[in-house]
Amino acid sequence: MLPLVIYAGLLALASSKPCDTEGANRELLLSLNKDLLRSLESQEGLPNPSVHLALRLSDGHNLAKENELLNRLKSDLHNDIQSSLTNSKPVTGIMALYSLALRSSCFDLNTITFTINDKNETLLTHLKKQMEPEKEHIAFSQRPLTNYYQYSLGVLALCVNGIRVNNHVSHKLIKAVDHEHFKHGDAESVDTYAMAGMGLQCVKHSGSYVHSVAELDIALSKIKQKLLASYRTDGHIGNEFSTGLAVQALLAMGSEVADCAAAMEAMRTAARNNIYHNPMAVSQMLPALQKKSYLSVKSKECLNEDDTLLLEPQDPVVVLPSKTKVNVMVEVVTSSGEAGVYSVDVPKGNSLLEALELLKGKNIGFTFETESSLWGPYLSAVNGEQARQSDRRYWHLSSDGAALTQSVDDFKIKTAQKITIKNTSY
Repeated sequence: MLPLVIYAGLLALASSKPCDTEGANRELLLSLNKDLLRSLESQEGLPNPSVHLALRLSDGHNLAKENELLNRLKSDLHNDIQSSLTNSKPVTGIMALYSLALRSSCFDLNTITFTINDKNETLLTHLKKQMEPEKEHIAFSQRPLTNYYQYSLGVLALCVNGIRVNNHVSHKLIKAVDHEHFKHGDAESVDTYAMAGMGLQCVKHSGSYVHSVAELDIALSKIKQKLLASYRTDGHIGNEFSTGLAVQALLAMGSEVADCAAAMEAMRTAARNNIYHNPMAVSQMLPALQKKSYLSVKSKECLNEDDTLLLEPQDPVVVLPSKTKVNVMVEVVTSSGEAGVYSVDVPKGNSLLEALELLKGKNIGFTFETESSLWGPYLSAVNGEQARQSDRRYWHLSSDGAALTQSVDDFKIKTAQKITIKNTSY
């Protein structure tokens, strides 16, 4: 009961503060919105549908820039998904986010198609088909082809877009909640519980689940309990980067959490301390700070939108390299358990990615490769050994024993420390 007692205390403390959506809080929302818009100017790689979602769910808009992003999604991201489909790669998560982004702009999804084996079908038809092998994989392995986060996102996207979710697909997600299968490593995944909560809440609203409404309600209740039990003493749910989705889910499921609750205050504090400089992180917490969730996309009409959000010109920021260096020990633990340790001196303030590049440049046997994701680059191979999603493995990163919650490009080296890179199954 202790986590719920902590939550009750935090909520009481937060509720004693004036519930003010004006002044400083309003300026913070405006600043975060502008940060997302500016991220489009420096964005590398594929356009991010999650960023488009957040911009479209905001109250203020820069429609010209939003339309530019929409067009990039329909070209660059669309082509990338088509390539993955052609090569039989699972794309449930990114296809679901793509459909939600298009829906947030009130775009006619029936005009978006993909072609496989000379057969042309709509995006939503392909998404529904993607859920079948995901569901079938659960039947014999207790987990989807990708993961339960992407599976939940697929359920949510289909439902929000008015597509009836197969009862067997929903049932598999309900059973996963019941059996507590939402794990990442040894820890429960707050992000997955949040996404499952939004997906199943949408299914409940649609009235399409006919197996057992009571069973659905029990799953939603358990998800809410899991999220509330994940409150930390500082008000975050899980960690700083899972709180946005968690609050979205609590709001979607009818929780009493509002803009003055502990998690909202924690996100505002973290935002003012520049914790959310990753566009993906901002895109997940900005809707929550505006008391909205991905379910809000379902009722969006795109009428009479405020188009007054302008970006003021900014002088380029020149960051001089630090003259102070700190030592970083890098331990690599392979899938067989063998460990190798390396050492490198890194300018204070460099990212972990920059530190690894310096270590690689020393030509002492350390090598690594990265792949891109919506959160930025992630490690795909270290010293020639891969940790692939298809093998249910990933490179787990920790600093002095504490798991990292940021990507290799976002985590900054500020003090001497030991970084452990471990090939881990999930």
